[in-house]
Amino acid sequence: MPFIRIDMFPGRTLEQKRELAEVLTREVSRIAKCKPETINFIFTDVSREDWGRNGYLFCDEYEYENDPEDAPADSSARDTSAPGS
Repeated sequence: MPFIRIDMFPGRTLEQKRELAEVLTREVSRIAKCKPETINFIFTDVSREDWGRNGYLFCDEYEYENDPEDAPADSSARDTSAPGS
């Protein structure tokens, strides 16, 4: 019985969550070869003050684009029009 947990920042509409639920159920059922009715999921909205990475909370000002993990794999895809690029 697959259980899918999705943690994300608040702001998704009910319609977006419905679409995610539909697509996730369909694709997990197809890939995992299980019945759709056995698939469970939960959406959790996590505030930016309760989520952090690399020693910073997302609510704090921090230039995440400077993290190597955030850089595009193809450096030519980087937006060079932004200040400091």
